[in-house]
Amino acid sequence: QESNMWLTIFLMVEWGDGQGVRCFARFYLSLGQCDEELGEVDEEDCCQNPQYGYQTTDGVCRSCGSPVWSPWSPWSQCNVPCGEGVMQRNRKCFGIEASECEKPKEKVEMIPCNGTCCQSPCPGNTHAHTIPCVPVSVAGVWSSWSSWSQCSSSCIPEDRAPIRYRRRTCSNPAPSTDPPGMGCHGDDNENQNCNNLPHCPVDGGWGSWSPFSSCPVTCGVGLQESFKRCDNPAPKHGGWPCPGEGRRTRICLTNTHCPVDGVWSDWSPWGKCTSPFPNRVIRCSKTGGGSQSRERRCLHQAHNGSICDGDGLTDTRVCYDVSACHLKGTWGEWDSWTLCSPPCGDGSRRFRRRLCNLDYSDYRPTIGLKKEPANFSGRPNEDCGPLPDGEKRTQFQNCVGAPACP
Repeated sequence: QESNMWLTIFLMVEWGDGQGVRCFARFYLSLGQCDEELGEVDEEDCCQNPQYGYQTTDGVCRSCGSPVWSPWSPWSQCNVPCGEGVMQRNRKCFGIEASECEKPKEKVEMIPCNGTCCQSPCPGNTHAHTIPCVPVSVAGVWSSWSSWSQCSSSCIPEDRAPIRYRRRTCSNPAPSTDPPGMGCHGDDNENQNCNNLPHCPVDGGWGSWSPFSSCPVTCGVGLQESFKRCDNPAPKHGGWPCPGEGRRTRICLTNTHCPVDGVWSDWSPWGKCTSPFPNRVIRCSKTGGGSQSRERRCLHQAHNGSICDGDGLTDTRVCYDVSACHLKGTWGEWDSWTLCSPPCGDGSRRFRRRLCNLDYSDYRPTIGLKKEPANFSGRPNEDCGPLPDGEKRTQFQNCVGAPACP
């Protein structure tokens, strides 16, 4: 019987020898930037790890992960210094297939703004007898010492200390020559170590390279390291450190794709509110409640990655079906302004609606034996009476100064 064996092949690729993409161990979604460069490999090998990123010849950093939106950028400054203008913010879709982000058209948002910078320093005895002269020998005497010379070096080297010297001569007086006088005893020079100088700087020198480390990953692309120490000699006394890098790397390939964990899609809209009993109509019924559900999907899970965390694919709640039902109410506050639509161009505008607060007091606040809080499903026929002072329910506002659409 044959047994199945898995063989992980580690291929060592020297820096810069590849013909693919620049592979990075980190991709920052909020910045759209790559970090911790590993080297150059094929795009497919780099993206065996969804946490990695890569750059091609255009210099743009791309993510190896599943398609996902970046966070929204901060709002831009108002595009006019004075008067009505607009502010924009944007987001980017990152991933192997960037076009697969949900709602691909919603990458720019725009709101109105108002620019506020609207204002512009030395006698002798002539009777003496003549006495013959008898020569006398004269012994030599040392002169004074000279001043100390300069030290042989301005600093103290590693092997020995520098020295300084001074000299003297047998000349005070010099020994006679006829008859010969005794010479001076002792040395005519004296040396002294210069121990009070600073030490000479010692520049650093590199030691040998260490072996490369083992491949640190079991999937995707890893980076092996080798080090050398600046200890041959180590820099001392203000000497220069070793030039260059004390670390070198090389790529290792596992040829194994890393697990890709699943991510939840957005919830679908709530479905129709229906009765648990077949064929029973509950629309506009104030006692007959029903239920409705919504769904979501676990996307992009692959290569033995984890499935999505959570309570499941389906969510259910109890409800009343008020579709097209006549409901009275009272006028409330204005709803929030929508975003500018479209997010560019001269025709961009936004709107808001006056809220009609409907009266659901005739409906029970809970449904069923479990007394679950009731929800109202569908769009009823609202009756809040006429608007005050002849207002319109919907207000529109132009988004002035919007940039031209690309």
